Amino acid sequence: MSDPIQARYRAGMNAVAEMLDQQFNGTTRPKKIAFVLLISEFGAIEDGRVNYISNADRADTITMMKEWIARAEGRYSEKGGKA
Repeated sequence: MSDPIQARYRAGMNAVAEMLDQQFNGTTRPKKIAFVLLISEFGAIEDGRVNYISNADRADTITMMKEWIARAEGRYSEKGGKA
């Protein structure tokens, strides 16, 4: 597998990830909030490269992204309720 972050974006993405983690988790342990940051160059999404960073492990990151895609495509429904 290729590196999740191209070298030219690594420092910036790490800085943003550190700020996000501090904002949402602070010094609380265990951490309560997981995040994923994706970046891509405009006009280069189809044949380009998506860079990502997350404070979650890879499996949880993939699960979060799958859920978000399902919601964005209208394929996700909340379980439960009385409707």
